[in-house]
Amino acid sequence: MDTVFLPDTWTYALRLPRDPRAARVARMTVRAVLSGHGRGEALDAVELLASELVTNAYRHTRGPASLRLTALADGRLRVGVWDSHPRIPAPFRESPRDRVPYVPAEAEQGRGLRLVQEYADSWGSLSVGDVGPLDRGAGKLLWFEVRQR
Repeated sequence: MDTVFLPDTWTYALRLPRDPRAARVARMTVRAVLSGHGRGEALDAVELLASELVTNAYRHTRGPASLRLTALADGRLRVGVWDSHPRIPAPFRESPRDRVPYVPAEAEQGRGLRLVQEYADSWGSLSVGDVGPLDRGAGKLLWFEVRQR
């Protein structure tokens, strides 16, 4: 009889209130989950990008946000952040090949989504009607993936 091993897949979801500490809670959650699953090779990039998306959700919406971390069978990590604002920002509304214009280092905002382009292997968005189980009646889901190196 052969032993069957299931791939190391898992999902964690966290609902975040509209609170200035939400990005810190997201970073701590990402660090705990990835460390606990031995996925430290992706920790820095995932922690940074998740924090950026949660920060944007806080800055540009009036409601809560949700963070979802998913390990896929092929070694990819997918991170999704849902928020209540319907507008999808670049680079998520464009093809992954389209680039957001360069943002100077001294700019006070606009660098976070550029980081997604630099560190994520893929990214995308789902609008209100497409969100499925995360649907809260409004808003969007922004996601990115990082491959295991």
